[in-house]
Amino acid sequence: MLMSLLKGHVSPSERPSTELAAVTAERWYMAPGVRRIDIRQNGVVGTLFLPPGPGPFPAMLDLWGMGGGLVEYRSALFASRGYASFSLAYIGHKDLPGPQHRINVGDPYFKSAFQLLQDHPQVYRDSVGIIGLSFGVYLTLRLANHSDIKPSCLICINGPAGSNIKLADADGRTEQMENDQKYWTYDDQGNVSFRAVSLPANLSPESKVELDHLTCPLMCIVGEDDLSASSIENANLIEETLSAAVKSQLFTRLSYPGAGHLIEPPYTPNSRASLWSVKPQKLVTLWGGHLALHAAAQEASWKKILEFMETNLRH
Repeated sequence: MLMSLLKGHVSPSERPSTELAAVTAERWYMAPGVRRIDIRQNGVVGTLFLPPGPGPFPAMLDLWGMGGGLVEYRSALFASRGYASFSLAYIGHKDLPGPQHRINVGDPYFKSAFQLLQDHPQVYRDSVGIIGLSFGVYLTLRLANHSDIKPSCLICINGPAGSNIKLADADGRTEQMENDQKYWTYDDQGNVSFRAVSLPANLSPESKVELDHLTCPLMCIVGEDDLSASSIENANLIEETLSAAVKSQLFTRLSYPGAGHLIEPPYTPNSRASLWSVKPQKLVTLWGGHLALHAAAQEASWKKILEFMETNLRH
């Protein structure tokens, strides 16, 4: 990370001014001895991080959002804390089938990924949790509600309990993702908010995960200034769904005023808005989050995440 001190006030649209001082800092996500393993097995694409030593270890399946690709740093941090962690790609990756701007995999893919992690010889098969951010929350809940999938805990960060975006069917057919554009809203600068897309009232009833098979503890982390997902409303929906199933004891909510959508590990920079895509059109999307409050939420929630994992995955 290069940090520069510039002369005077500089806006992004201006040419760089005189650099008064600069320093390069390195951030470490992998502790010594952590192993990083590329996984391309039975169609599953991801990266597995294993802690030092022979194991077996408790484990996490790590699901990110619709930004796509393969995001690894949270899994690297988990492995540095003694957990095997598998970052899974499901959209926007060259090793996945079909167009990269669509989800071309379905439920069997996510079940295979969970079982691949569970069956690894260095993993405690009865101590595997799932963590999801944004659209990854929907995938987490959907996967956990399969009767033959038995995670030990779920962590859901700012995401929906349902989605109008359909996963690939048994024949690999998918639908366009543009169906939800009618729910997009724009600020005065033309930046787009996806927040209304995931309002429970805008989700088809059949897309909402029923959670009738859920048997493990679930922790919802909510940024109250989330401008990309209706996180408060979906946490309410999850809580109400579990209450109706007489499973309220499984639910924990952590809610952070002023925090935005991308609640990540501590000291990860937050941007209230950023470039989402260039083609077929340039889109700047709103994430929300006031800097100091968002940073505090990342520190506080990370401690709670690790405590939750310790409680539910260690034996």
